[in-house]
Amino acid sequence: MDAVDATMEKLRAQCLSRGASGIQGLARFFRQLDRDGSRSLEADEFRQGLAKLGLVLDQAEAEGVCRKWDRDGSGTLDLEEFLRALRPPMSQAREAVIAAAFAKLDCSGDGMVTVDDLRGVYSGRDHPKVRSGEWTEDEVLRRFLDNFDSSEKDGQVTLAEFQDYYSGVSASMNTDEEFVAMMTSAWQL
Repeated sequence: MDAVDATMEKLRAQCLSRGASGIQGLARFFRQLDRDGSRSLEADEFRQGLAKLGLVLDQAEAEGVCRKWDRDGSGTLDLEEFLRALRPPMSQAREAVIAAAFAKLDCSGDGMVTVDDLRGVYSGRDHPKVRSGEWTEDEVLRRFLDNFDSSEKDGQVTLAEFQDYYSGVSASMNTDEEFVAMMTSAWQL
């Protein structure tokens, strides 16, 4: 295991020790630090941000992590790629149940879930804001869909985005059985 992998294991363990919100909380915090909206941080910003959360890296560790997830050679850390790598890998059972839930939502079978797809599976008409006239049913479905969308809300959720969302949830669940049962119940699979 090289130094960057060891650093990632150290960060992963520190995040997971914080429970279900560890990695998700880190993601929210990084997005707040990203003031210019570039979805990237310089090594020093990254290290200082982690320190504010009580996650300590030295300068060399921070620079190594930034180099590994610097997609464009700008010297900055790509936050989405870093956060994806920080999540623990999922078992085949978890990946399969996520794919089954996605397939249930993707009524058109085009590899993307949209409001049109959701309309075929769920109804938002009983949502309190629809009943009060504040939102339309499509607005409810869109807001629901936005939960799974990447940071760029485009109204389309890909399998990769759906997997990313659930890999964060998966990180907080100890057993495959527990995760599969939760997904099966939530999506009525």
